[in-house]
Amino acid sequence: MITLTRETKDDWWEVEALYDLCFAPGREALSSYRLRDGVAPVGDLCLVARDELGIIAGAIRYWPVLVGGAPVLLLGPVAVHPTHQGEGLGALLIQDSLERARNIGWERVLLVGDAPYYARFGFERMHGVTMPPPTNPERVLGQSLLPGGWSGVSGQVEKHP
Repeated sequence: MITLTRETKDDWWEVEALYDLCFAPGREALSSYRLRDGVAPVGDLCLVARDELGIIAGAIRYWPVLVGGAPVLLLGPVAVHPTHQGEGLGALLIQDSLERARNIGWERVLLVGDAPYYARFGFERMHGVTMPPPTNPERVLGQSLLPGGWSGVSGQVEKHP
């Protein structure tokens, strides 16, 4: 049994340890981390998944960014502990958080990731949206959370003030 809750300040170290376990060393050198540096995450959408023993099994975070001056959610990182991979927990975290984002009025979401994996959640390659280098443009994916969410929105992804 998995329980999803909002991430709290008390979860921070456990979530960071999970990200360290799941991602390569130097993950914080990626361009998406520069967009997050010094910016508070969107707390209502940062979720922690715990198993029946209360042990962290997965986590997802979101950050505000701007694209052409328009507010956009930046999804990531999302991680599942290796002992829980293959159980659908990543999908649960993504689907639940996207629904929460839609319900609180976010119009669009962006991520850097593998198109074949994220396509099943409705993400597609973003043309006209540029992440800071070094980001492979093929991995810049987005989704409209509301009809027409990305209409007329393009440009460089920038740090939220």
